[in-house]
Amino acid sequence: MNKADFYYIKNLTEIKNNGCLDINPRPKYKDGTPATSKYITQVFEEYDINLGEFPITTLRNTAIRTGIKEILWIYQKQDSSLKTAHELGINWWDEWDIGDNTIGQRYGATVLKYNLLNNLLESLKNDPFSRRHIMNLYQEVDLIETTGLNPCAYETIWSVRKHNDDFYLDITLIQRSNDYIMAGYINKIQYVALQLMICSHLNYKPGKFCHFVQNLHVYNRHIAALDEILEKKPIETYPKILLKENKKFYEFTINDFEIVNTENITKIQSNLELAI
Repeated sequence: MNKADFYYIKNLTEIKNNGCLDINPRPKYKDGTPATSKYITQVFEEYDINLGEFPITTLRNTAIRTGIKEILWIYQKQDSSLKTAHELGINWWDEWDIGDNTIGQRYGATVLKYNLLNNLLESLKNDPFSRRHIMNLYQEVDLIETTGLNPCAYETIWSVRKHNDDFYLDITLIQRSNDYIMAGYINKIQYVALQLMICSHLNYKPGKFCHFVQNLHVYNRHIAALDEILEKKPIETYPKILLKENKKFYEFTINDFEIVNTENITKIQSNLELAI
């Protein structure tokens, strides 16, 4: 069993058996029904990318390529335009259109406004052993400036380690809220892809990827999918995301990513509804 499958089974089982029910939830389904959830708190997962531990479960088909495209939208394109998202093949943000064909002053627009990505690249290059390599998308001024969904995966913290003659780049992703059925492993894969691109840019090696989620949940209409996943047997395979060649950060496209050992990953057929 790979590490992602271990965590997925462990956390889904904990949500099913010991999760709390929320009260008066903000999200709703398209029909207006409140999207209640069952959740656990303060969940931490750790992977060593250098050892081939990628956060890709074999128990659930994951939109890996579309997830990586979203990272390109946020950190390369650096805007919140749905037109840009559609050009990249991303449609799942349409429900959060604030009325001007954007998702508001959020995500990529925040990266651009505060020059977060370029500042990170410069600090990792010029002061690699600093303990201040942080990108934070949860900017209160931005949240007030426009309506829109508050960032879920909102902060990354980066550290450089030197081992022998190699520099390793570690990342911790901090997330306030995570829908474990719909987006649980998309978010992890996205930020591993970001880690790989930045490593390539700086000629560092990918080190550890860690993920902390404050509220890890499954919506009430996804409980059948939870049970279906837990009935599956993990496949003895170790999926990976690889870069075909080293490039500078802004040169990467989706075609530079190779996804291997995912051919037999289970496709969950349940009819899942998006909570907005």
